[in-house]
This record gives sequence, structure tokens and C-alpha cells, in this order.
Amino acid sequence: MVRVSDDLVPDELWERIAPLLPPRPPRRHRYPGRLPADDRAALRGIVYVLRKNVSWRDVPAERTGCSGVTAWRRLRDWTEAGVWPRLHEVLLAELRKAGLLDMDDCAIDGSHIRALKGGLTPDLRRSTGPGRAASTT
Repeated sequence: MVRVSDDLVPDELWERIAPLLPPRPPRRHRYPGRLPADDRAALRGIVYVLRKNVSWRDVPAERTGCSGVTAWRRLRDWTEAGVWPRLHEVLLAELRKAGLLDMDDCAIDGSHIRALKGGLTPDLRRSTGPGRAASTT
């Protein structure tokens, strides 16, 4: 018997996230394989890892409804599909509509962006280091 915990993904959270998830690809008719894990179960696995700070292999399938590997794969797929930025936009819009979005205390963090040395230029750069002087003769 599988005991699934609904407190990891309450109905209110699921109702916000479910419309943002990409549709599952159709199953093959011939050799359909195993049934894919439920999206809500995968989200429970993701939330479990975030809350408990455990590795993916330590996700209890009996509590979440899927394995840690399945949750990790679904997180990867949803990240590639752009689910998380869309969820962020939805939540910000809800806060703004309710008058609860206070932008007075906000910060911008660019530490996750790769710093390019000098930016992208199509031409070669002239050296600014020590070198031979130009001929004056």
C-alpha cells in the first residue's frame, strides 16, 4: 500500500502549477512501456528534496508517489520547458492584483550570468600590453 502525502503539494499550489506543465507525449500503441508517474507525484518528489535537503536517491517513493530519479527527470524536463519562469510570472501577477507586491525592497542579482571578457566583438582586439613601439622612420 502506497501512502502519499498531500501536504507536500497542497491543492492551491497544484491548481497554479498544473496549467503551466507541458502536455505528456502520447504513449506508443505497440510496446507502450510502463505508465508514466503522475505529474503531481513528481512535484511532490521535487518539493520533498527542496524541503528536506536530501539527495534525489533519498526520496521515499512510498511518501511521494514516485522515485527520486523520476522527480529529477521531471524537474529537468519542466526546467527545459520554461515552467518555473512562467510560474514566477503568475505568482507575481497574483500578488500585484491583490496589492501585496512591494517593489520597494527588491534586488537584482546577476551573479549567475557568465561574465564575458570584454564582450562579444567580431574584430580582433589590439593589444594594450607592452610591445614594440611603432616605427618613426
